[in-house]
Order: sequence, then structure tokens, then C-alpha cells
Amino acid sequence: MTADTQVDVTADTQQDGTSMPGTHSSRRATRGLATAVAAGAVLTAFASATPAEASTAAASVGGSQVTCTSQRPGLAGRLSQDIADALRGRHGASALALYDRSTKTSCAYRADAAFDSASVVKVTILGALLRQAAEEHRRLTPREVKLTTAMITKSDNASTNALWHQVGAAGVRHFLTLAGMRDTVPGPKGYWGRTRITAADQLKLLRLLTSDNSVLDRNARAYALRLMNRVIPGQRWGAPTGAPSTTTVHVKNGWLPRETNGWRVHSVGVFTGGGHDYGMAVLSHGNRTMDDGIATVERAARAVNHDLNLPTAS
Repeated sequence: MTADTQVDVTADTQQDGTSMPGTHSSRRATRGLATAVAAGAVLTAFASATPAEASTAAASVGGSQVTCTSQRPGLAGRLSQDIADALRGRHGASALALYDRSTKTSCAYRADAAFDSASVVKVTILGALLRQAAEEHRRLTPREVKLTTAMITKSDNASTNALWHQVGAAGVRHFLTLAGMRDTVPGPKGYWGRTRITAADQLKLLRLLTSDNSVLDRNARAYALRLMNRVIPGQRWGAPTGAPSTTTVHVKNGWLPRETNGWRVHSVGVFTGGGHDYGMAVLSHGNRTMDDGIATVERAARAVNHDLNLPTAS
């Protein structure tokens, strides 16, 4: 592969029949029993309708923590431990962030650490272009459709160069501000592959693509996800590793070697359809080879995809 160059609750009530002489104590007892039963029903229904309290767990990797929070019992502990086991002992440095809306789960590991973006920045460039077109009250031109398709589905660098210069540094920064991606810094002198990113900011972008918001409208989000779903087979490694066949996968990867910190290898992905609604960003650098970086990213992704898709009873 070519490296990057740039609840209401109602209890049932019981009504007493017509009283008979000499049955006052019996009637009071019946009322008391009915009241107790009704109260118990209300308490039981209320307890079952109250959202489960979220739990938090952490596991160590080197000097950092994988911290997870979830409303599904046991999931936070399982995820934090399995992610830590996946990353422990790997060469270089890595970072991870994930969300799962269906179980109200989130995890973070060095999520604020900065990395050179490599090609994952191409999703940001696409977002900036789509926002720019919306502000200009227009659709993408045939040329822009051709360029964005090549940029995302094939990670074409020439198409990225053209769109990066068209949107401009100001356009990219404008989108980053609207998206709340405050820790993302566009690459210097047009080197989009050296944009500084964090796993936390990448997750903000993935959330934007998969929920209603004021930054990207429904059509823009659908277009971006459609392209990420059509990434060529040779570039569908990383985040999709271990995902169940019932998911619709949307992915973008990046890879870039430099003299310092070796290979940067990253993968961001969202998983929808079939009751799934989650996303992850896994970043790494300091890898000796691209394959080493892919192995690191895929170990973490496999743990996430496995744990998030275990049966509830587990």
C-alpha cells in the first residue's frame, strides 16, 4: 500500500364488595393486604423501570489506564481488562476510545495523546467539505463526488491533496471548531498526513456521523457513511476485526512511516444495523513495520467487537 504523504407506573387495585354485618375487621385486613400488594407492585415496577446504574472499571497498561464505564453489568470490567490484555506488551505507543449507545458504554486509553493522523484525517476533510457545501447551499459537484469517493474508498492521496487545498486550512479549522475537535491541529504547510489528532477527537467525529446534530445534516452523514462502507477489501482491516456479520461496517484506516516514531497505523470505524450502534478509534505509532501496527490495532479491535457483542446473559 502507498503510505500517506500528506415511565408512568400504575398498580392494579382491588375494590371491596358490599360489606356484611360483623365483618369490619376482615374488611380492614383485606384492605391492608390489597394496599401492601399494590405498594409492592409499584415498588417492583419502579425498580424495573429505573435505568441501571453505570459501573466503572480500569485496568493498567504500562503506566496508563484503560478506563471503561457501562450500564450493562460486568461489561466495564470485561472490556477494560480485555483491551489492556490486547495492548500489553505491544511495541510502540497506542491509544483508544470507544462508545456504544445501546449499552451506554464508553472506554478510553490515552485518548488525549496526540498522533500524526496519516489517512484517517481524510474523514475530517470530507466532513469539512460537506459542511462547506451546506453553508453554500449547494450539492457536491460531480468532480467533488469523484474526488471524495477516491479519497475514502481507495485512500487516494492525489484526490486528498486536491480537496485539502480546495477546502483550505480555514475551512478545516472551521469544521473542527463546529465539531468540538479542539485537540486536532491541521498539518503544517499542506501536509494533511501530519495533522495532529487524538482518539477522543476522532470519536467525536464518529459520533457526529451517527447521530442528529447541527454540524452535518442527514444527507451529509449518510453520504460519508456510505463511502466508509465501500472501502476496498484490501483496506478493510483494523476496526472491523472480529465484528459480527450482522453489523454494517464503516471504516477508514491510515498508515504512515517517518524517521521518528516509526510507522503510524490507525483505524477508525462505526458499526450500525442489526441493533448495533457503536464506534471506535484505535491509534498507534512507534511500530517497527506496518504489519506490526495493524496487529496492534486489530488486537484491540477484536477485544472490543467480541465483548460488545456477547449475549446479555454473559
